[in-house]
Amino acid sequence: EVAAAFSAALNNKVVGFGSYGIFRPWDGYRYSAEHSIYVAQHVRGHGIGGKLMEALIEKARAQHFHTLIAGIDADNQASCVFHRKYGFTEAGRFREVGYKFDRWLDLVFMQLML
Repeated sequence: EVAAAFSAALNNKVVGFGSYGIFRPWDGYRYSAEHSIYVAQHVRGHGIGGKLMEALIEKARAQHFHTLIAGIDADNQASCVFHRKYGFTEAGRFREVGYKFDRWLDLVFMQLML
């Protein structure tokens, strides 16, 4: 279930999106949301991701969520730095829980208390 979604366009082409939904499908997690942000590589570094993040945080607060959670490939240090810029802190790390591009991936969970 998606609770919010935003897109970013440049020259009438979508170059990014951000969305969040309920962290887990059980009622006890109804105040926790997990988000995703994607910005096309050729437009990174121009503030698009930041605008999407700000919109997600604002909407999550307006919808009375208590926390926003990010699941990030542990090798994606740029994303970890980006999330820290918005007040996220590392809440946990799972080893080899994802498999992509012929390799196992560690997952970092970062969390922002709203």
